[in-house]
Amino acid sequence: MSGSSTCACAMAKRLGNAKAGPDTCAIIVAGGSGERFGDPRGKQFVELCGLPIMAWSILAFDRSPSVGHLVVVCPHGRLDEVRRDVLASLTLRCDVTLTLAGATRQDSVFSGLVAMPPDFDLVAIHDGARPLVEPAAIERCIEAVRADETLAGAILASRETDTLKLVDAEGKILATPDRTNYWCAQTPQVFRARQIVAAHKAAVWDDFVGTDDASLVEHRGGKVRVVEASRDNIKITVPEDLALAEATLARRLEHGE
Repeated sequence: MSGSSTCACAMAKRLGNAKAGPDTCAIIVAGGSGERFGDPRGKQFVELCGLPIMAWSILAFDRSPSVGHLVVVCPHGRLDEVRRDVLASLTLRCDVTLTLAGATRQDSVFSGLVAMPPDFDLVAIHDGARPLVEPAAIERCIEAVRADETLAGAILASRETDTLKLVDAEGKILATPDRTNYWCAQTPQVFRARQIVAAHKAAVWDDFVGTDDASLVEHRGGKVRVVEASRDNIKITVPEDLALAEATLARRLEHGE
């Protein structure tokens, strides 16, 4: 791995009890097909500043001192490709387990939960297509759960700044909600391991499909809080997102952020 890659994901400080060992397993979900992105390789394998997109997410969690193990959820038939074209180019502190994606993102996350080692109290679930997440933000999210026993989890999120419109099926505006209490959910989403596993099992039993992992925990009555994060932590979905990510990451590399 190049020196510039190291600068972009500099080791963060653990918050809370700095002497305690890593208590978090990170699950990097990179098993999607990326149809909206339009690249046959899958967006997670597209190059971003010299490395595959998913590599930057892996590096960020590896540089987070609270994280002690990485689980990478991979597309079917591409485990060897992840080992050869992604992991082989990185120098990692953490051990890595690879597992296969499911039919949906929710299934893929559960595959990651099944594959993780049993000796971690917390789980951080992250989209492999969010390469701009920073270790310091990861640590803040982890510490929010660690510090409050009443929480089942915490998620990175940003405040909604645009005007919101409630629109009907024909495109007619029905209302303009007050955006004060609206936040845009990001990842990672950090949970107590037992509670997120139970939430996923309950979702299967209830035939409940959530829009993110927090919604599964909320479905069971668990308390989840938001941790404010930078709006730079975008998910790459379409080619325009890649251009924005390249500009942001190039700036970080140049300034050693």
